[in-house]
Amino acid sequence: MPKMKTNSGAAKRFKRTARGGFKRAQAFKNHILTKKSTKRKRQLRGTTAVDEGDKKSIARLLPYI
Repeated sequence: MPKMKTNSGAAKRFKRTARGGFKRAQAFKNHILTKKSTKRKRQLRGTTAVDEGDKKSIARLLPYI
């Protein structure tokens, strides 16, 4: 059986947590930032956990991570 390939796009966007979940960056923080409030931009910083329903599909994209 051949090795599975890691999806390189997903590998750049998700990191595995110590308890087996995934963390991701927040969306809507790349461009058109002038119309967004400072509070909104501040709250989009940092990372969040991937939802439970998406965990299985992301794990399939990242078999060795």
